[in-house]
Amino acid sequence: MSVLMGESAISGMLDSLSRDQQHAAINKFLQGELAVERQKIALLQQQGSHQSMGGPTHMRRTKTLKIDISRYKGTDEYSLLRWFVELDDDIRTRHIEGDEMQVTFALSNLTGQAKTWPLGLKLHDPNVFESLGILKSRLKETFEPPRAESRARSALLRLKQGKRDVHAYAQHLRYLAKSVTENHVDEHTLINVLIYGLVDGPVKTYVFREDFHTPEKAIAYAEQEDFSLRRSQANSLNYRPTRRQERGGPEPMDLCYIESENSRFLSHQANGKMSSLIEDWALRSWV
Repeated sequence: MSVLMGESAISGMLDSLSRDQQHAAINKFLQGELAVERQKIALLQQQGSHQSMGGPTHMRRTKTLKIDISRYKGTDEYSLLRWFVELDDDIRTRHIEGDEMQVTFALSNLTGQAKTWPLGLKLHDPNVFESLGILKSRLKETFEPPRAESRARSALLRLKQGKRDVHAYAQHLRYLAKSVTENHVDEHTLINVLIYGLVDGPVKTYVFREDFHTPEKAIAYAEQEDFSLRRSQANSLNYRPTRRQERGGPEPMDLCYIESENSRFLSHQANGKMSSLIEDWALRSWV
């Protein structure tokens, strides 16, 4: 204010006022200055908070996890679905977005006849694979055996555990269930297939007594019971009772020594009988 109006003008205005009016004017001026400074401080704090929140976001980078997946050759009968699972996991961990990028990444993980087939199609039509879903469907049509889904369904319904453990049996059950992409097998059917396919024994008995709403809960319970059974069998085979050491009693007898003495005694008896028979025969011959 002194810069705009000058000190002489301000002093003249204050001299024309009474003492109370001067105090009121000075107080009003100071309150205004404090309000302006508070606004500046609040603005600076707001800018600092925005910078603290927004600064690391500009510096932060999305971390990607690179997973080495197997290359699909197009020859194995039951490897296409597993390769799809590995491919989806790798795309998700690498944060690959966009249909073109996903298709290019999928084609880079093909080899053998599975790689020459899409390249031949792209020579005629560069946009033949517009999305990853189209590429997957064309791969299934080309490299899956005929009636693969019906085969997987029939194999699922007659699945048995056999000589496999419960974990391997459950993994095969999951794979066959995922192979049926159309007209999925309902969960109650999967639970019944799992239970009746188990080997007759304690695990099947325990699982049959329970009521499950999802196949995964039934699989988890069966694996727990199988682990408990194997653990108890291993502990029973390794159990050795401790021998009690008696003090002040007779020493334990060596059975091997007894057997050797008995054999020696029997041999002496046999030799004695033989010698007596020889003597009798000799006397009779002389007579």
